[in-house]
Amino acid sequence: MPGGGVALHATTDVNRIEAPVTLKAYLMCAFAAFGGIFFGFDSGYINGVTGSTVFIHSIEGDSATALTSSHKSLIVSILSAGTFFGALIAGDLAEWFGRRPTIIAGCFIYMIGVILQAAHSSGLGLIVSGRLIAGFGVGFVSAIIILYMSEISPRKVRGALVSGYQFCITIGLLLASCVDYATENRNDTGSYRIPICIQFVWGIILATGLFLLPESPRYLVKNGKLDRARNVLSRLRGQPPNSEFIETELAEILANHEFEKNLIPDKGYWGSWYQCFTGGLRTSNSNLRKTILGTSLQMMQQWTGVNFIFYYSTPFLQSTGAISNSFLMSLIFTIINVVSTPISFWTMEHVGRRPVLIWGAAGMFFCQIIVGAVGDTVGFNKTHTDSASNTIANNISAVNAQVAFIAIYIFFFASTWGPAAWVCIGEIFPIQIRSRGVALSTASNWLWNTIIAVITPYMVDADEGNLRSNVFWVWGGLCGCCWLYAYLLVPETKGLSLEQVDQMMAETTPRTSAKWRPTKTFASEMGMAGDHKLVHDEHEHEEHKEMA
Repeated sequence: MPGGGVALHATTDVNRIEAPVTLKAYLMCAFAAFGGIFFGFDSGYINGVTGSTVFIHSIEGDSATALTSSHKSLIVSILSAGTFFGALIAGDLAEWFGRRPTIIAGCFIYMIGVILQAAHSSGLGLIVSGRLIAGFGVGFVSAIIILYMSEISPRKVRGALVSGYQFCITIGLLLASCVDYATENRNDTGSYRIPICIQFVWGIILATGLFLLPESPRYLVKNGKLDRARNVLSRLRGQPPNSEFIETELAEILANHEFEKNLIPDKGYWGSWYQCFTGGLRTSNSNLRKTILGTSLQMMQQWTGVNFIFYYSTPFLQSTGAISNSFLMSLIFTIINVVSTPISFWTMEHVGRRPVLIWGAAGMFFCQIIVGAVGDTVGFNKTHTDSASNTIANNISAVNAQVAFIAIYIFFFASTWGPAAWVCIGEIFPIQIRSRGVALSTASNWLWNTIIAVITPYMVDADEGNLRSNVFWVWGGLCGCCWLYAYLLVPETKGLSLEQVDQMMAETTPRTSAKWRPTKTFASEMGMAGDHKLVHDEHEHEEHKEMA
């Protein structure tokens, strides 16, 4: 079979034996999702800080009224640059030391970056270096939290639980907007130091909580620690360690690992990275295709243009002359982002990942095109200057209509592409390359995040490209690309275990994937299923592998 995979021919009901989802499992995964607060708050607070008069004076001098395009671009984008490299490094650390220690390390690196930012008083040095170092920490957390949550979540609710990560991102953005709004009128350094210092709290909470959470059972199986994996599964599923539920799930994880290990042998450090790019584009289940799918999916999420709203909405709305309080409007956008995201908790498991991405891209496309079209006729792009040299919109009603469609666009993003892209990258990679595949995908998110953060001021600032609302034609066109991409390339992974996803991708195309159903387990194919229990220590585990 191209790309490998166990042939599934029997009619066994592979979903018959599965532990019920307990409140404890929900709570443990929900706490892990708290890492999204890092991403959201660190991305969101800078929107208000760059509009703070005190902060502007600390960078540009007392006579300045705004940051230069180059300084704004550097300050906003440097976090994403650090996060790109942090995500790549985290893929290795998660393989060497485990998922949980890597996330904890990210928390401490993040807090060091926060301290440096809080020490800023003038110039670019501390604020830029602090955001760069904090970015490394966010990269650790954002890459490995998705991996960790995907590996500990019950398959029936994995999509909903991993969507909780995106929900925490939106909460982080909301908290950042609230703090910015509360400090915008301060005339001291608290206008930017308070939003910066609050970040320290998120690092303490997540690092402390993770000391109490277990390691990923799939990481433990991969390292031959079956007893610990069994105990972790027992904690996660709320079942006795020797129950049939635990033995069945552990057997499937172990069998899949043995199969993948035979298919993708260990070839050392560089060989393991090389494996992410093997298989060719013509092979349906190749690692290369999965890596391209994961990295391009995160690229497409950034192409939707959502970070334009959350990074630059405050100065952009100020430029329209029709919005009396741009900070408040940015806060409203963020609230819409928060209340829309929980819709995905239901749609991920009942509608599916693929339809959510397709319909979400279509909704965003139409909203963006309408905003651009109205701007070209009577909206953002049509302004005049009053006697006090203030920019005033010619048609305030048209601008309000544009703002309404921006809000609807945020609804579509928050309920579809926001969570779904994270859910998918946690599911599509086989265990042998999962940590590095997720790390590459997350790094892609941050790479494009950086690119968009760098180029946007040059696209929209009055002294640069001055596109104003014409920029929505760009985002709208890219959302059209997202629709085509989702329709042609994204498979349906709803309701499958991580081990079954690999097999599904070997046997279907994206457009036929939703009809695929598993009929036999890896454990039965590898001779690990039956009435006997799995071996209970590492030495016996090695003997068992040799016999298999």
